[in-house]
Amino acid sequence: MATTQQPRRRQGIGTRVWLVVSEAADLRRDEVTKSHIMRRTGLPARDLRVLDPVLTYPSTILGRERAIVINLEHIKAIVTATEVLMVNSNNPLVVDFVDDLLHRISGGVFQQAKETNDPYRGVVESIQREDSGATLVEPLGSGPKSLPFEFKALEACLESACKCLESETSTLEQEAYPALDELSSHISTLNLERVRQIKSRLVAISGRVQKVRDELEHLLDDDNDMAEMYLTEKLKQSMEQMSFREEPEKDDAGLDEETDDDSSKSGRNSDAVTYAKPNVEELEMLLEAYFAQVDGISQKLSTMSEYVGDTEDYINIMLDDKQNQLLQMGVMLSTANMIINAGIVVVGLFGMNIHISLYDGEPKQFWETALGTTGGCIVLYLVAVGWGRKRFLFSI
Repeated sequence: MATTQQPRRRQGIGTRVWLVVSEAADLRRDEVTKSHIMRRTGLPARDLRVLDPVLTYPSTILGRERAIVINLEHIKAIVTATEVLMVNSNNPLVVDFVDDLLHRISGGVFQQAKETNDPYRGVVESIQREDSGATLVEPLGSGPKSLPFEFKALEACLESACKCLESETSTLEQEAYPALDELSSHISTLNLERVRQIKSRLVAISGRVQKVRDELEHLLDDDNDMAEMYLTEKLKQSMEQMSFREEPEKDDAGLDEETDDDSSKSGRNSDAVTYAKPNVEELEMLLEAYFAQVDGISQKLSTMSEYVGDTEDYINIMLDDKQNQLLQMGVMLSTANMIINAGIVVVGLFGMNIHISLYDGEPKQFWETALGTTGGCIVLYLVAVGWGRKRFLFSI
């Protein structure tokens, strides 16, 4: 038994389960190796590292010769001209994304299975294919044009990522504004801790949104990167090029030179087809729509950040005012302490063991001296406070 199980273990080393959604809206799982994915998609190993769930990479959209690598929030997918490959995951957000992707591809109605042990089981139990897929209206009035498969998948990825960011931003808004208002009305350790956590979440979400926004802006600014993402168009061009090369040769020997000329012309035409860049207007319109949506989320976060900053400024002003009040109280207590020390000096002088005529007087002389000393201390204190107000040292 040990000899039969060991080869199976070796065969499973380096394999990973991938979810595959085909152009025909078929969902399946493929357990393949990394090298197989590289041959299947034409991607180098460094691009597959972006999709590793163990590693942390910022949001990235890479257009390659035969595939598009998408790493947006919870979406880690490879899009080709005929299929979408994703790392298998039971994340509910990924399950919703797969459901939305299948709807976009088929344009039909999906029936959920009753058995829910597998989150993907029954997602495509029944698909009613229709022609009402994603469309894009041509500016020249040529009628609606169906988006290619890779753009439908890209749109599903962008929409899922935007929904995730929008949901987290809305949740943070519902928690942030009441907490900030409560902190403004009552400063306490508990409220300060809540606001600190909210600010940390705000900084994290803002960084993620900014990275997605920068990635979309980078694509919109570079037509070559957008042209690389026309996988269906490049596939058609390569098929046309292959058809040119496979044209049968003529049997007539007298037409060999003409055949050679035609083949050379077809070769030049195939080269022209290979290097022809598609019109990136439809992809640009698609990316601009989601760029505007991400920019709106960024504006919400920016407004929230400004509100947090205003609240911090208000709290700092309140704390500075409290500190000024404490400093004024300290100065007043120090002044009172100084005056009391002056009275103590007078009492100390009378406490000396020296006989003077005042000691031989009547008891009223003692009270006159004591009350005079106390009154003198009060007058000196009032004079000191009045001088401080005149110099604007006190606000009372």
